[in-house]
Amino acid sequence: MALEDKYSEFEKFMEENRSKRKFEQSVELAINFRSVDFSKQVNRLNLDILLPNGKGKTSKIALFATDKALIEKAGGSDIEILDGNAIAAMANDKEKLAQLLNYVLVAQQNLMPTIARYLGPYLGPRNKMPKPFMPGQDLTKMSNDINKSISIRNKGKFLPTVHCVVGSEKMDSRKIYDNVKEVVSAVTKKTGVNHIRSVYVKLTMSKPFKLV
Repeated sequence: MALEDKYSEFEKFMEENRSKRKFEQSVELAINFRSVDFSKQVNRLNLDILLPNGKGKTSKIALFATDKALIEKAGGSDIEILDGNAIAAMANDKEKLAQLLNYVLVAQQNLMPTIARYLGPYLGPRNKMPKPFMPGQDLTKMSNDINKSISIRNKGKFLPTVHCVVGSEKMDSRKIYDNVKEVVSAVTKKTGVNHIRSVYVKLTMSKPFKLV
């Protein structure tokens, strides 16, 4: 898939659509498929992709924890601490459940069964189940990887499109484009190039620009 041939047009598109608004626009990627039966497990997309140049913004991360040393270490960062002893009670608090959706969730590995039992029915269908934090794992690296990662999931028998963020308008165009190529490459390794109908990028307030 000759994405590189489109870079000069993409660069022009970015220059024309960068704004002076009070908010920072995200750069979004849409991939449309054809003739893919997503009812077959082998075809389903369940990808976590590390963008080479990040998303241009940091993610809000929340950590379910009970370990005092881990809580103390996370306390010196921007990570929100969630009481691992209050998981069952949280399941009955609609306001707190809704607040969880604003975060990328992480949990001590030993808390995952409890979270699955009490919070899984709410978080699972929304693709918000926590990532397990393993013993000995580097907290700083985990945070950095989350800030550079995007997830692509699909459900249903035929889901012709997936969307994800690949950067922000303040990023260099080449860095955004390298992110685009990384995502398209990861997806086509799963589906095959022939099943890609089209690829578009857009900014939050712009019209789509067709790459493929």
